[in-house]
Amino acid sequence: MIYFKQVAIILSVSFVGEILSMAIPLPIPASIYGLIIMFLALQTKLIQIHHVKDVSMFLIQIMPVMFVPAGVGLMTSYHQLLPVIVPIIIITLLSTLIVMIISGKLTENLITKGKDK
Repeated sequence: MIYFKQVAIILSVSFVGEILSMAIPLPIPASIYGLIIMFLALQTKLIQIHHVKDVSMFLIQIMPVMFVPAGVGLMTSYHQLLPVIVPIIIITLLSTLIVMIISGKLTENLITKGKDK
């Protein structure tokens, strides 16, 4: 029964995100609104972590399964991607490198500031 309550909380927050996505004329996906709402609800203690922890851990564990349909979709549209594969690879490598550098520097700064305090 506790799992039903946790799923109901997560689905309710997602539903509010869907409503906001329809109501606010911005190109922001409903899932982002839902994540922001859940984050704010957890930070303000409106929702306690134990109210959603078990189902959240389960969803995180099965997350890789959600990427299978996208991978199959890429495999079936290989002939359409072939003409632009080189730019896609270059952009992917560069963006990954930039994110790694920025994340590393930010983490380094946070750690040194934490030691100073």
